[in-house]
Amino acid sequence: MLGLELVVALGAAVILGSIVAERIRANAPVILLVAGVLLSFVPAFGNVGLPPETVLLLFLPALLYWESLTTSLRTIRTYIRGVMLSATLLVFATASAIAVVAHAFGLDWGAAWILGAAVAPTDATAVSALGRGLARRQIATLRAESLMNDGMALVIYGVALSSALAGTPPDTLQVSAQFVYSFGGGVLVGLAVGWILLEARRRISNPLFGNAGALLIPFVAFLGAELIHASAVLAVVACGLYVAHASPLAISAYTRQQTSAVWTLVTFLLNGALFVLVGLQLPSVIEGLTTFAFGQAIAIGAAVFVTGIAARFAFLVSSAYIIRAIDRRPYQRSLRTTNRARLVSAFAGFRGAVSLAVALSVPIGAAIPARDTIVFVTAFVVVASLVVQGMALPHVIRWARIPVDTSAAEELALARRTASEEAFAAMPGIARELGIEDDVLDRIRAEYEEHLSAMNAGDDGDGDNPAVVRSRQYTELRLALIARKRAVVVRLRDTRAIDDTVLRQIQSQLDLEEVRLVRPQQAE
Repeated sequence: MLGLELVVALGAAVILGSIVAERIRANAPVILLVAGVLLSFVPAFGNVGLPPETVLLLFLPALLYWESLTTSLRTIRTYIRGVMLSATLLVFATASAIAVVAHAFGLDWGAAWILGAAVAPTDATAVSALGRGLARRQIATLRAESLMNDGMALVIYGVALSSALAGTPPDTLQVSAQFVYSFGGGVLVGLAVGWILLEARRRISNPLFGNAGALLIPFVAFLGAELIHASAVLAVVACGLYVAHASPLAISAYTRQQTSAVWTLVTFLLNGALFVLVGLQLPSVIEGLTTFAFGQAIAIGAAVFVTGIAARFAFLVSSAYIIRAIDRRPYQRSLRTTNRARLVSAFAGFRGAVSLAVALSVPIGAAIPARDTIVFVTAFVVVASLVVQGMALPHVIRWARIPVDTSAAEELALARRTASEEAFAAMPGIARELGIEDDVLDRIRAEYEEHLSAMNAGDDGDGDNPAVVRSRQYTELRLALIARKRAVVVRLRDTRAIDDTVLRQIQSQLDLEEVRLVRPQQAE
């Protein structure tokens, strides 16, 4: 029964914690973390742990896949050099700096490098949850970096752990070769799995079957990479980016709408549960600390936390000036940013549950005597990152005075206007091909003309334009009529004139019509 009780408690904590965070306008991860700590004082959940394999095999593939599906591939291409440097060299530099600091505080080199590998990578889910106030460019590059840097961190962790267990120093050539194989193999597996499964989905007409298969895609990619000992994280990311790029014309609108709803709900629950589980783990982490005194472990944690932010900022600044000195092309100059913006990016490098999962995966035994300190310091850094950085980030953003980015709204308006104009221009030819009657063509043409007129007037900011007013009134009337239809159908069901199955069929049609009317307004 404990398993069922835990599931119910986690679900309730995620829902209630999210509601509280929204009401008090606080960061949801912080509230969920507190909820997990409070939950740990319930006797039934006091000894519940966070198995690292649960994070790495259940949570991570699904969350990374959804982040990949919703990440801008164009941004990755535009800033590929910076993203790759941050996902590789920055992780190594951060792990090195943390290892040096941890060793200075008394950890042996093996444990220090393991600690550095655990807390070096940023967390994609934490970045998405806490970085909503960032500019479009920053959030996109941070998400891209967070999707890829786990692969580098896991390579460093694997080499550091092997070296610590063998009692030998790490081999630089071995690290480089293992990273190249891990990175390349993971990307190839991800692309192959994405192509195969997308081709399969093209041939599945039933949305329910297609979406059931879609839920397996990240786990298939993860498993495929694991079988050849490549980076499973990069396999999931590459698979998600490929599917996101190739699927718009390969999947039906209804299937895509259902996919979005399913993944939004699944990732909301998984992401929330992950933060609650981290909070649930904290009391046992504190109780398990024996190698160092509590105050000394806190000092190590604070030093590692500050070192992580400082190393990140130093790398972002120094790499930018090195690139600026080497590459003087006009295009490269257009990509430059300020040191204030780099400081914002440094504060937005949140650590999350993946770091704690890596620390918890360190084997228990005499070979790594400081395992308890590694887990404690990692947990300290994760909590400090979510709480301190999460609370400080809005103030840092305001201090940085980064210009408001309106490019997304401008591109949205461009896409809508261009699509409508070209569809309107092609309408007569399409009507002839389909054998459409003239009166039907005139009716559709009139609707498109009204739509284009309202769109152009709206782009000019003229909210009192007659076309805009008519469009708004048209939408309000259609929504009111849909509500009336829905009420009538429910009344017919209540009076037993129609069956519940008939109600659901009509309700589905009405919902699609309502979504079509309301969603553009919400997107604006």
